[in-house]
Amino acid sequence: MWKYLKKYWFYALLAPLFMIGEAGMDLLQPALMATIVDKGVLGIGNGGVGSMEIILKTGIQMVALIAAGGACGVLSGVFANLAAQNFGNDMRKDAFRHIMHFSFSQTDRFTTGSLITRVTNDVTQVQSMVSMVIRGFVRTIILFAGGIFFMLRLDLSFGVVVLCAMPMIILVLIFFLSRITPKFTVLQEKLDKVNNVMQENVTGSRVVKAYVQEEYEQGRFQKANDELVGIQMRILLLLNYMSPIMNIILNLSVIAVIWIGRIKVGDGSITPGSVMAAITYLSQILGALMRLGMMFQNISRGAASARRLQEVIDTEPEIRDGSFEGEPAVRGQVEFRDVYFAYPERDPILSGINLTIQPGETVGILGMTGSGKSSLVNLIPRFYDASEGTVLVDGVDVKDYRLKDLRRRIACSLQKSELFQDTIAGNISWGRPDASPEEIRHAAEIAQATEFIDVKESGMEEPVTQSGHSLSGGQKQRLSIARAVLKDAEILIFDDSTSALDLKTESLLYEALNREYPDKTKIIIAQRIASIKNADRILVLEDGRIAAEGRHEELLETSRIYREISDSQIGGESRG
Repeated sequence: MWKYLKKYWFYALLAPLFMIGEAGMDLLQPALMATIVDKGVLGIGNGGVGSMEIILKTGIQMVALIAAGGACGVLSGVFANLAAQNFGNDMRKDAFRHIMHFSFSQTDRFTTGSLITRVTNDVTQVQSMVSMVIRGFVRTIILFAGGIFFMLRLDLSFGVVVLCAMPMIILVLIFFLSRITPKFTVLQEKLDKVNNVMQENVTGSRVVKAYVQEEYEQGRFQKANDELVGIQMRILLLLNYMSPIMNIILNLSVIAVIWIGRIKVGDGSITPGSVMAAITYLSQILGALMRLGMMFQNISRGAASARRLQEVIDTEPEIRDGSFEGEPAVRGQVEFRDVYFAYPERDPILSGINLTIQPGETVGILGMTGSGKSSLVNLIPRFYDASEGTVLVDGVDVKDYRLKDLRRRIACSLQKSELFQDTIAGNISWGRPDASPEEIRHAAEIAQATEFIDVKESGMEEPVTQSGHSLSGGQKQRLSIARAVLKDAEILIFDDSTSALDLKTESLLYEALNREYPDKTKIIIAQRIASIKNADRILVLEDGRIAAEGRHEELLETSRIYREISDSQIGGESRG
């Protein structure tokens, strides 16, 4: 964590320095109180006659020290928070930056809920730990060491009480902390689970309601939350056992000091004020030890969170930039050379794919569910990397491109349209924030989206709710298509992105695309033959292989799979 904190070393240095001032003022108070009691009230050394002048003078000194200590404490808190908050801010940004560069498989391994917990709750825990270390350790050490020094100055016999009490407190701390510390990692994992369930239900709320599964999901959340509360209760229970035991030791120590003090006052070796000061110093010494125990508890939790954050930060993206920076000789060409692909720990999805898509060509891809259609196009923008073989764009291996350069050449519109909490115009121009209003509207017209945009009260400035819940499925898909069109990429990939559109709207969309962008390469994955029957070439995938390719009429004659799909849809669309 040092690399994040060293930028703010000045704040991290000032905070403990001011804390030394605050703790030092606290250590001076008992001696001044002893002076008030012995000389001001009891009149020791003055024939038993008290002195209001001593009381006022010493009282003013105490108030001044308290004010100085308070000012030091405030400044210490300010600088500690400046260091901790800036530290946490940098760590959160760095963790998020790493997450943004994770491949899909890496994100899946961590899970969305866990990543949210790490960037939010775990960062907060580490911030608290840093703030506590900067301030708390210094205060604890000063009060512990200073308390022992001043207490032994009053009378060495008081040291016996400290020597007896310290081992007992240390043993209690070791016993309980050794049982509490491992539970903090489990606690964060349980919080991950709660966040996962919450995230799934918020994003999938329509499905939950459609299938009337509210009670089932409430049960899932209740189970996850009960597990979280259970581990929290076990931690709190151990802490609740620890606190009274520590207080018993402290109170027994105070009794021992009073007993020794009574004897010493009786033989005249110390004064009653010194006994009172000794009790205060003892409370500071043992209180420092107790706070140290609580600090170790918070540090243990912070350390568990730090390990989880470090796991994210230390995870190198599987998909990284290449070194190619030139300009390819062709634009819009895609080629697969003997490509194999499998998801981690799963059987191969694609096997021996050899395919060349020429610039400006429109290629349709059809196949049964699970045949590898989406996996095939996901290799083009490097959402995943091929397990074997080579994928080329414009004659260059996609692994040689810088990711930004590669993905600038490709625009994707997916079946599940991801929209953001913004306006309609903001969502369309999301990939091109510098686009003019005219360009945004032109893209919407091609995507057949102006039909519903123009009837909105605010038109292009109509707000879109989170995940686009304020729009229908077809409306979301058309905005997603408009966003891809506006990007003005040389390769357009439509991964079943018109599934929610009626056949007339879909037909108008493809007519507009072919009319406006005849030179762009278009790759269309579809479930309906009507969506791709006019493509220059149609690929039929079966079990991760290209089983057939050709135009619509050719495949009806030569491909069994294509013919079966056609026959299953003939009543709806394919023969028309």
